[in-house]
Amino acid sequence: MLVALVKVLAVVRGRKRSGRRPGSPDTREEILDAARDAFAADGFERSSIRRIAAAAGVDPALIHHYFGTKDKLFLAAIEAPFDPGEMIPKVFKHGSTNLGEHLIRTFVGIWDSPTGNRAAAFLRSAVTHPRMSKLVQQFLTNQVIRKGLSQVNPELDNIDLRGAMVASQLLGLALTRYILKVQALVDLSADELAAIYGPTIDRYVTMDLKDLSTREGTQ
Repeated sequence: MLVALVKVLAVVRGRKRSGRRPGSPDTREEILDAARDAFAADGFERSSIRRIAAAAGVDPALIHHYFGTKDKLFLAAIEAPFDPGEMIPKVFKHGSTNLGEHLIRTFVGIWDSPTGNRAAAFLRSAVTHPRMSKLVQQFLTNQVIRKGLSQVNPELDNIDLRGAMVASQLLGLALTRYILKVQALVDLSADELAAIYGPTIDRYVTMDLKDLSTREGTQ
């Protein structure tokens, strides 16, 4: 009887050892690293939780346990300085009216807050690491600007190009004001920056780009 019980316990333990790894202190980082590879190579839309889990050697349920959703996994993977789900409603709730000014005030507010250090590290990482560069581009153009513009006007044409142009203003401002610390820009208030950059962003969003409409399919 005792021998039989020992054999049963051995089988049960063997079954527990087989299968995918359970969570551990290193598992979360391994998931994040697999996610960074997937998002950089395939983009957000084409990357699935199942494929990321397979690359990390874990069960997909463990990713949901740690991060909840693919959106949250993406934000954790790139160490985003803010959550677009919280920012977009604030910026785009007024529609296209003074959109550029609202966007600049919110953007500058993030950089001027305690979160600014994370934002600076985020941008420096994008400049120095090719993989992070792709991820930051996806984050800013797809997760933030494109989603926001789609809320303002679902029928907006050339949304990828418009989003890229808006991103060029935001990234250029962040780089010169907060990383390079160009004094003329450092000295300006959020309202002054909004007054300067806002109209340019509005023009990018509203200008006629019909002649470029054929490029949308090649983005």
